[in-house]
Amino acid sequence: MVMGAARRVAHAVQRASDLKVRQPPALRTAPAAGDRPPTVYYLTPDNPRPSGGLRQIYRHVDLLNASGTPAAVLHHERGFRCDWFPHRTRVESAADTVLTPDDLLVVAEWYGPALGRLPAELRKVIFNQNAYRTFDQQPFESTPAGAPLADVANVLALLAVSEDNEEFLRYAFPHLPVGRARVVVDTELFFPGDRDEIPPRRLAYLPRRRRADAEQVLHLLRARGALTGWELVPIDGAPEARVAELLRGCPVFLSFSEREGFGLPPAEAMASGAYVVGFTGLAGREFFDEMFSVPVPEDDVLAFAKRAEQALQTYEQDPAGVRAMGRLAYHHIRDRYSLDGLRDDLAAFYSRFR
Repeated sequence: MVMGAARRVAHAVQRASDLKVRQPPALRTAPAAGDRPPTVYYLTPDNPRPSGGLRQIYRHVDLLNASGTPAAVLHHERGFRCDWFPHRTRVESAADTVLTPDDLLVVAEWYGPALGRLPAELRKVIFNQNAYRTFDQQPFESTPAGAPLADVANVLALLAVSEDNEEFLRYAFPHLPVGRARVVVDTELFFPGDRDEIPPRRLAYLPRRRRADAEQVLHLLRARGALTGWELVPIDGAPEARVAELLRGCPVFLSFSEREGFGLPPAEAMASGAYVVGFTGLAGREFFDEMFSVPVPEDDVLAFAKRAEQALQTYEQDPAGVRAMGRLAYHHIRDRYSLDGLRDDLAAFYSRFR
């Protein structure tokens, strides 16, 4: 009983801390004025760590500005901007920006518990990069139907990043239009190595994804001797260019995706020519293809280990064949998740708000 009480206290402290960091900044508003055109502002957390979601937001803003739609990333603190990838993105701060009802505020789903604090007069789009987090910090017993959007005024639409998440949001919020803006995999950065080069036996994975499951799978593989002669390459927290360099040198990638908005790491691994084995994270089902990858049923660590062992053995016996599958994966990702495709998605979505 004492341990149960201690866990409840710890949970309450953690929840309070999480809610605190997910508060939006105070936004200043004023009546519409004719001295500047309406602008699309992407309200974005001040997160200094590498994040595929933040990278996508910056990319949206760049493409909108290039197409003639004024847009900016709106960070909390004055002077903050992501510095882990090169960019010339228009970035502003909440402290220095006055928004008007003519503007469009695009809000990350991360702010979900506090969306009701946003100024009612502002038009809003919820940019949901992981639909499976929509109801985070929304206790079923104490929140109204329709949470977290129940008390949010002026929400015009939702924007998802995958087919899976678009379906989830349409089901959850049938009264709101839902669009999809595909994720871009930068194949100028993530691409296979030399066609004739056979990389050494290096096995890449992200240790922060499903850590317990990853350890189970790796323990199983090591217990069977399947990892003998293989170098494990955990990838975490590195700049984009370094991640791409590491992936190019790893012929096999283990995917521990879990209920994802899209699942960028395995897509980037495929673009880098890796043979990807593992969990799709559900959203990744749209790009995991058995012609060039090995999707594993969710949560089945035994099936994961068996299929990973088969992949390692296949590479040991026929490295050129595995590399050929990696090139198929690269072409699939390059053709489906391009800048041109995202530009078309954004144009179609934002045209309804003009």
